[in-house]
Amino acid sequence: MQLDSSPLRAADITPDLKRQFAFLSGGRGDNGSPIIVFPEFPAFGEITDREFHNVLTYLTSVPSLSSTDVGFILVIDRRQDRWAAVKGTLLRIAGSFPGNLQLVLVLRPTTLFQRTLSDILFKFNKDEFKMKVPVIMLSSITELHSYIDRSQLTQELGGTQEYCHEKWISHRTAIEGFALMVKKTAQTLQSFGTELAETELPNEIQATTTLLSTHTNKKDKMKEDLLVALGQGSRLLESINEPVVRDPDHNMNQDELENLATVQRLLSQLDETERAFDEFWVRHQTKLEQCLQLRHFEHNYREVRAVLGQVSEKLATFSEVGISPAHADHIFCELTTYEERVCEVLDRALSLAREGDELIQNSHYAEDSIQPKCSELRAICESVSSSLRAKKDHLLKAMELHHCLERASKWVDDGIYLLASQPVDKCQSHEGAELALQELERYLDNAGQNQLTDLSTIWTEYEAVLNQQFRDQVEKVFQKQTSMQEMFDKRRVSLKKLAAKQTRPVQPVAPRPEAFIKSPLSSPAHRAQQEKNCSETDSGNNCEKGNGQLQNGDSNSRHASLSEEEENLAVLRRHVMNELLETERAYVEELLCVLQGYASEMDNPAMVHLIPAPLQNKKEVLFGNMPEIYHFHRRTFLRELEQYTDCPELVGRCFLQRMTDLQIYEKYCHNKPRSESLWRQCSDCAFFQECQKKLEHKLGLDSYLLKPVQRITKYQLLLKEMLKYSKSCEGADDLQEALTSILGILKAVNDSMHLIAITGYEGNLSELGKLLMQGSFSVWTEHKKGHAKVKDLARFKPMQRHLFLHEKALLFCKRREENGEGYEKAPSYSFKHSLNMSAVGITENAKGDNKKFEIWCNSREEVYIVQAPTAEVKTTWVNEIRKVLTTQLEACREASQQRAPDSVFQFPPVPSGAVSLSPFKSGQKSFKKGEEKKAESCSPDVNSSSSPKPTGKGSPTSPDHKTKRQSDPTPFGFKDAGPPPLHLSRARWFSTSSLLQTKWRGWNKASLSLDASEEHDGYSSAEDPLNSDPEDDNGKKLCAGKYTVMADYEKSGAQDLSVKSGDMVQLVKEGDDGQWFVRNLSSSKEGWITAANLITLIGKSKSCQSLTSSEGSGSGNLSTSSSCSETYTSFSDIKP
Repeated sequence: MQLDSSPLRAADITPDLKRQFAFLSGGRGDNGSPIIVFPEFPAFGEITDREFHNVLTYLTSVPSLSSTDVGFILVIDRRQDRWAAVKGTLLRIAGSFPGNLQLVLVLRPTTLFQRTLSDILFKFNKDEFKMKVPVIMLSSITELHSYIDRSQLTQELGGTQEYCHEKWISHRTAIEGFALMVKKTAQTLQSFGTELAETELPNEIQATTTLLSTHTNKKDKMKEDLLVALGQGSRLLESINEPVVRDPDHNMNQDELENLATVQRLLSQLDETERAFDEFWVRHQTKLEQCLQLRHFEHNYREVRAVLGQVSEKLATFSEVGISPAHADHIFCELTTYEERVCEVLDRALSLAREGDELIQNSHYAEDSIQPKCSELRAICESVSSSLRAKKDHLLKAMELHHCLERASKWVDDGIYLLASQPVDKCQSHEGAELALQELERYLDNAGQNQLTDLSTIWTEYEAVLNQQFRDQVEKVFQKQTSMQEMFDKRRVSLKKLAAKQTRPVQPVAPRPEAFIKSPLSSPAHRAQQEKNCSETDSGNNCEKGNGQLQNGDSNSRHASLSEEEENLAVLRRHVMNELLETERAYVEELLCVLQGYASEMDNPAMVHLIPAPLQNKKEVLFGNMPEIYHFHRRTFLRELEQYTDCPELVGRCFLQRMTDLQIYEKYCHNKPRSESLWRQCSDCAFFQECQKKLEHKLGLDSYLLKPVQRITKYQLLLKEMLKYSKSCEGADDLQEALTSILGILKAVNDSMHLIAITGYEGNLSELGKLLMQGSFSVWTEHKKGHAKVKDLARFKPMQRHLFLHEKALLFCKRREENGEGYEKAPSYSFKHSLNMSAVGITENAKGDNKKFEIWCNSREEVYIVQAPTAEVKTTWVNEIRKVLTTQLEACREASQQRAPDSVFQFPPVPSGAVSLSPFKSGQKSFKKGEEKKAESCSPDVNSSSSPKPTGKGSPTSPDHKTKRQSDPTPFGFKDAGPPPLHLSRARWFSTSSLLQTKWRGWNKASLSLDASEEHDGYSSAEDPLNSDPEDDNGKKLCAGKYTVMADYEKSGAQDLSVKSGDMVQLVKEGDDGQWFVRNLSSSKEGWITAANLITLIGKSKSCQSLTSSEGSGSGNLSTSSSCSETYTSFSDIKP
């Protein structure tokens, strides 16, 4: 039977099948023909042709082809029906039965009438049926049993066969659904296999990984569908076998057996499909995994190849041999540190090559691509290893030569220092010369490895590491060694001559070379004075008496000794310069090490996981402007310092030229507290430990973050040492100025560190001008209202205040307690109030204490009595405040000249009985003359001091006001316009507005009145710039001679001299730096004292009048409450 291309399924006609007007009972005829039973169905005539055709078509398609070819046996049961129903059934079967018919058995109606009618009409209408098979009319079931065995008939037809129509429909639906599932699964697997076979392998790791994941997911889904199908088939098979399981003696009918065979066949087909798919998937998965392995290998190969290239380039940069032993050691240390990185890269490369070999051994499909890469990796590793070994050998050879040069240079320097340290006076005797000669001989004998051999040997042995710079360095050291040996030879010749002479040793002139240089007897000025004295005397006896000790030896020996001393000083200067350069180079290397080993590592992706959260994105906080400092020193300052190697006494010029650049340290110091706090918060983190381990540092990062602060402090120490050995050299003034500037930077840094700790100030501190001074004081306040004074309740218990002196204002702050550690221990200051410097006046000495001074404003309605820790601090502050007020005065003078250039104003004559405003000139002297001389006297008069009219010949400073030597209070970048001020016993300075208002409004009774309440305070106008006389300064010149000290003075340096009140001193000579060489005749000690301090120390003498002033008996009070703005307003009222 030919099946349709889309056969019917039980699920499609289930409602029609359930009507059961025809069914397959599962029985068979004697020849195996399938039996279709048409049971009694009264509504058979209502069945549509389509329903009838679909059911019969489906029923004829169920049996096997072999059974359907034999033909079907139809059993039509119409025992309870009429002939018309029989006829209609036969006509429908004859007209539309889709299969082959073998036999049609009809159980005719059992009623007498219908049975008779059926016999008659069947005979007459037989030809209407047009059936090619016999149609047998049966009267009973017994006759049916003669045609078909009872075992093949259902119980309704008198047979023994069990049949359940619902179960039959269920089995057919399940079998057909399972068959469809198996078919679809097979098609899906076939389609997926085709897709896998046609997929191109990607060239990237991510794409390959994604493809492998996608295919694996699809395969897993397929396996799930297969398992579902197998489960369904197994359940269906169990359902078919259920009767047999329940009753082992049960015999399945032919249809059940065919159903069982169909399910078993489908399950076998499913198993075979799964097995074939698994085999294909294993091959495909292996290929994808190998593709992924290849992509990983290629990716790692590219990375390793690039890193090997970087390593080769980095190794090529290690071509330098260093400029010093420390530099060479640092380069070697860097190379050794980098060697670990190189070894890691080489291990990774060799590991990758072994991985490639394993891929080849596992039959990788891309063997031809992997093998060349493995060979290339091994070749490059061997090349890098060879290059690393060569670089290490090269650097070790250079380090060997560097250390050899270092030993030789140190040996030469020590030899020169030995020559310089041998006392000339002791060498004048036979024993002294012998001892000195033996000392030189021992030093030369112990040269050993320290001495350089001939240059040709060095050129030959170290040819590989010698570049031009290194060669010049070797020649320089060798030349230095040759010069030292020549100096030794000359000294040995001289000592041998002295040892041969039996001369009496001369009396020592100085205990050591430094003291000999500083002695006034050896100075050119003293020798010139001696020659002058010799020429003026009648005989040479006086000269010989005055110079007996100096003339006791050979004059040629003396000149030789002087030249040797100059040479010794030159050696010491070179020592200081070498220390400056060596420490500078080491400093630069340390900064570079920190920036590369810590700062750069914070941007290294491999180290990000070690950085704690508080440290992330905080590199600028931790390191401040250290990169800026490094680049300045590396590119500029170090190179410029090296240019002064041969003339170290001129190195001060280098500092002066770069003084502005050195102010970058202020920014670093300002950030140091934040950096210190961040370091303490994260100091124990793994990041810092790992960086320190890589750098092989014994000290932590905090020690290196302190290097810039230590370096800027080190400069002033080195400059002091250089200045000590360069007093008579050309660059001494530059060294002194550089030292002062460096100290100014340190002071500015220190002041600004305090300034940033001020809290509570609502304004902008930068608008107050430059910070000039800062310090802690005890402060009393007085407020005067009307004629009464109102003093604070704390009058006898002073307030502790920290004062900040700016160019435009004076701030009063309260110092808070210091908490924390390190930089967090820095104090903080709470702002209390401020005074505008344009409305301030000062009284230099307050009654009862030489450490007190007064600051007042508003015509002394507000008075602040300030007590300094020492008199020296008080003097420094008074001088600085005086400078600020004087600067304001000059600025207002210039402004007034610009406003009225053609007008000349004069002060009226002082009335009779008024206080004299000039101690040397009468009160009738007009200020017009002073104005005419202003161009030449403005600068000197700013800080000049004069006294009231003396009552006797000199009036020494009161012994109660002892003066100590003070450091220069002038901040960096500001030079004092005049000589140091005198320490007057009672002097007041006024604000610009006070002075200008007095000048322009004239001297009236209000401005020159005597205040009885202040009479005991006294007033001296000697400090008033309006009344200073330029001629007074010309008389304050010191000259050589003997003087009596009027106050105690403690030395501040090793070369300074201490004196006490009442000592007799002799001024021997004046130096080039404003200092005098002084001999204390009372203690027989000598030393240097600045001219400024000498003016305040000496009093009555034969050569100099007293330059101090006593308190005046009168009191003139020039006070005003007007501010600068009021002063400018008063200008508009002036009429020409």
